[in-house]
Amino acid sequence: MSFAVNLALGLLFGAGLIVAGMADPAKVLNFLDLAGTWDPSLAFVMGGAVLVAFLGYRLVLRRRAPVAAPRFQLPERRDIDSRVVAGPALFGLGWGLAGYCPGPALTALGLGATGTLTFVPAMIAGMALARLAGERRRPS
Repeated sequence: MSFAVNLALGLLFGAGLIVAGMADPAKVLNFLDLAGTWDPSLAFVMGGAVLVAFLGYRLVLRRRAPVAAPRFQLPERRDIDSRVVAGPALFGLGWGLAGYCPGPALTALGLGATGTLTFVPAMIAGMALARLAGERRRPS
């Protein structure tokens, strides 16, 4: 059942990205272009997402366990280290340069967007390198 739930949620998320225009990198790049063709609509998409997540977490975390899992898997660490700073910085840099982040990139790949043919393999390679680097840093 977990696969079916995850698939349905992924498809819903992808549909939301398409409706919001997030599968179009020009939407993101225009949002970042404050001196040129600035498009503030992305701020409303982000604001709506933050509001839904805020309310959703408040409601869901009242339950003893998730619907499709035996327990919640919430982060326990609260310290800030180099990974917490470098990871989001690289994410933002890639998003600003390409106009894609992972979710919209996969959605746009499914829509046949040509820019994703370069971005998605580079993203996967970057994820693999980050995982490899993380494994090397961990003490045995």
